[in-house]
Amino acid sequence: MTTATVEVASESIADLLERLGGIPLERVRIPPAPGRATVADLLAALGTSRKRICELIDGVLVEKAMGFRSTVLARRLVFLLELFVYARNLGLLTLPDGMLRLSASRVRAPDIAFISWDRIPGRRIPDQPVPDLVPDLAVEVLSPSNTPAEMRLKRQDYFQAGCRLVWEIDPDARTAAVYTQVDPPDAELTAADTLDGDPVLPGFTLPLADLFAELDRHG
Repeated sequence: MTTATVEVASESIADLLERLGGIPLERVRIPPAPGRATVADLLAALGTSRKRICELIDGVLVEKAMGFRSTVLARRLVFLLELFVYARNLGLLTLPDGMLRLSASRVRAPDIAFISWDRIPGRRIPDQPVPDLVPDLAVEVLSPSNTPAEMRLKRQDYFQAGCRLVWEIDPDARTAAVYTQVDPPDAELTAADTLDGDPVLPGFTLPLADLFAELDRHG
């Protein structure tokens, strides 16, 4: 699959930011000019000394919002998912630097993605640096610069590509929103609730109090 570029000759910076979900200007990476970025540019940003993890949205490099607390929580969650997924050999789990091309113009970098073997050609780990793969489950752990409009655009991309389940985890509010469609959420959970993997990972359960307790751990 080739990567599309988009002509944005008459688009203002304000128009561009609105189209990207109202994100802060500092998350838009240039060069290349908006509309001209490719997967090669995406990989080049990842390969710099600062290791910038970006997403590719209609030819625009958008740096992924990542905060310290969200990263700590994502690491804990992926560890818990690994215990379930790998014990049963259900598929693969990726982190944000495992970017996924969802369409010709969209490359997303979920904080965590689960991809079942049935979705992977030959049921083997792909050789491509940015494979054409759609996750069964995409997890986004919110950071301060994520906006509601941006997250809705992410959900649109995931579900239009064929994703089955999206979790949005909010470390500050200590909540989790569960989606099997773009809107509305199927469930909005608090630390008093239990997150489950249905319909993608039936049998996986996680009391959210146990997950958010990671934020209170100390020496």
